[in-house]
Formats: sequence, C-alpha cells, structure tokens
Amino acid sequence: MDTTQLLRGVLDVAVLAVVSREDGYGYDVLRRLRASGLTDVGDASVYGTLRRLYASGALTSYVVPSEEGPHRKYYGITAQGRASLELQSKQWREFERTMTDLLDLAEAS
Repeated sequence: MDTTQLLRGVLDVAVLAVVSREDGYGYDVLRRLRASGLTDVGDASVYGTLRRLYASGALTSYVVPSEEGPHRKYYGITAQGRASLELQSKQWREFERTMTDLLDLAEAS
C-alpha cells in the first residue's frame, strides 16, 4: 500500500500530536515523526504543515538563538490546536474501528 496518500490525510494530526508532547523546530518535528514510524514523511510536507497549522492558529511560534548555526523557529500547540487534536483523534479512532471491522469481515470470508 502506498502510504503517501494516507500521510497526506493524517499529517496535520500527527504534527499536532508530536508538538503537543513538546515544542519543536521543523527538523526536530520531522525527526520525531520518523522515529515514531512515519518513515515516509517528507521534509517539505512537514514544513508546509507547520506553516499551515501556524497560520490557522493551531500552533504558536518563537525563535530560539543558536550558537551552532542559524536561529531556530520553535512551534508549540495552542488551545485551538489542542481542541483540534482532540477532535481529530476521536475521528481517527472511529475511522480505525470501522476499517478494522471491515477488514476483519473480509478476512472471515
């Protein structure tokens, strides 16, 4: 199965989940997503998602100076982002249950 299409549908909630645990800068968020098992997620997709979630008010951002290179733009989750994460988590779990039921029926045939 090509996971790229699945990733497009769930990348927002995946990024919100990662940032809800701890603020992070772009590459850090990408690294944590990959470490969680989303190995096919692309750099541009994550950076675009961060910008889009920030523009929608789901994330906040701040700059942290770095002595080892350019300053890093960190993202944190807002109350709106937490509400969105909660709603999308509920929707995902309902979808997952439905798909599991369908696949179980198919396997039983």
